[in-house]
Amino acid sequence: MPFELDRDVPGLIVKFGDYPLHHGGVGAIRSLGRLGVPMYAITEDAYTPAASSRYLKKAFVWPTTGAEDPDRLVEGLLRIGRRIGRPAVLVPTDEEAAVLIAEHQDDLAGSFLFPRVDPALPRRLASKQGLHELCVEHGIASPASAFPESYEDIVTFADTARFPVVAKNREAFVRRRRPAVNGTTRIATREGLLTLARDWSARPGVILQEYLPREEAEDWIVHACFDQDSSPLALFTGVKVRSWPPHAGMTANAYVVDNPELTDLAARFIKQIGYSGIIDLDLRFDRRDGQYKLLDFNPRMGAQFRLFENESGVDVVRAMHLNLTGRPVPEGEQRAGHRYIVENIDLPALLAYRRSGYTTPHAPAKASGTELAWLAGDDPLPFLTMLARFVRPGAKHLYQLWRTNRRGSGTSTK
Repeated sequence: MPFELDRDVPGLIVKFGDYPLHHGGVGAIRSLGRLGVPMYAITEDAYTPAASSRYLKKAFVWPTTGAEDPDRLVEGLLRIGRRIGRPAVLVPTDEEAAVLIAEHQDDLAGSFLFPRVDPALPRRLASKQGLHELCVEHGIASPASAFPESYEDIVTFADTARFPVVAKNREAFVRRRRPAVNGTTRIATREGLLTLARDWSARPGVILQEYLPREEAEDWIVHACFDQDSSPLALFTGVKVRSWPPHAGMTANAYVVDNPELTDLAARFIKQIGYSGIIDLDLRFDRRDGQYKLLDFNPRMGAQFRLFENESGVDVVRAMHLNLTGRPVPEGEQRAGHRYIVENIDLPALLAYRRSGYTTPHAPAKASGTELAWLAGDDPLPFLTMLARFVRPGAKHLYQLWRTNRRGSGTSTK
């Protein structure tokens, strides 16, 4: 590779909550570890796939829910920083971690390296309502949305809404404490919405959005890293072929596809809001009006970031490490046509998509190369650990999703 990372500056994977089968964290450990960077990670226990990676120097076992008092989480991070013994680059893998780092920059600055950003911005971007407001403010297309404050507001919305509609938890942080829905939920009828809403609190923390028909849409992703001036250090675009749960969940299969229009849209929006650091965007191209509509803005590394790498070998995590350690980030074209597969969820996704009506005309007919999320010849244990932990809970999860889709309530839940 035409660059070297600073091997004196370690990396720390920061995650809050219980999701041990996270391939993004494993990908970040491998990405930096293969280039000689000492890697550390926060894990739920000592037997997660991340903890088994040969490129991990040490796992800090710290079970959290993500709903703890922020001061307690900051103190825990500082304790880990003292044990590492030198400033480490923080790599958050969830919104709660990204927001905590941004809102406590001054407390963490002496022990860690991370992009400096407006402390309030990541929380606003991770909020469905905050993101929608920013999109309206800056002329970025997004689905028509409503933010009910009471059951009566939901009834009023239901009287005029065009069904199906989509319900999501309004704030990323509420999902750990009192989620209104279990992820993105497609609601087919007025009666289905009102039935669900009866179980929500007096102030329902949901956003209700227009449904973009899968037959008339194509899902795109943008992964990028921006410097302190909100200029792109690395910027990639790709098309999502399958996700799990279907059409609403984590990427299961995707391709790198050049999309200059999407590149310009993302770079312009980031410049307007003044963001720095890594982003993971989900957009849906609506064939009915020819617009890319921004669905989600994750102010952190995305789980499928290893899909993207430029000709110089730079991905977004490497770009951030280079930038934070004062080294130039080599430029290069993205490796168009490359494919990414998440082994444990792509098979059920493939079966679900066969009759969905969703197509990806921009996906190449043949991959120029394939990156697997879990299996790696130089680091096999995370794959084996994933298999050992996935079989029973994975089968249970698939069965629950099947039951959800079979019930006659008019809803389909992530």
